[in-house]
Amino acid sequence: MLDKGCLRLSTKSVGAAAIILDAEGRILLVKHSYGKCNWEIPGGKSENHESAQETAQREVAEETGLDVQAERLTGVYYDPQYDIHHFAFLCKNLNARKPEPSSPEILECGYFRESELPRPMSDFTYRRIQDALNANNNHLFHSIGPRQWLE
Repeated sequence: MLDKGCLRLSTKSVGAAAIILDAEGRILLVKHSYGKCNWEIPGGKSENHESAQETAQREVAEETGLDVQAERLTGVYYDPQYDIHHFAFLCKNLNARKPEPSSPEILECGYFRESELPRPMSDFTYRRIQDALNANNNHLFHSIGPRQWLE
């Protein structure tokens, strides 16, 4: 958009998260220390000059101490309420370390079977997990509504 001869750049928010599976196919989740103290896949907002893949990898390291590599984009989710795009990646754990809470934002972390996911968890988290586990998922772009809580 031009404004008085100057170019104004839009600042759209981007977030990214990682779905990480262990050797048994269990999903890595972190429990937040704020809000509903909910379970979530590791992730957060991008920093300046950071790609969505880099965001997911950095957030995993900050929250769990693990080094991961983003291997496959599993979904892009637009949240019109906050005007943010969330990217979800299936990531590979590059080290054999056990995940440990590495941030004051994280109370616990661990691997869980799909059939035994802990609560509370938002429907948005559950949907990203389902989309990542669906190998035949060819629909990458989604709009999401306000969060619903699975208790």
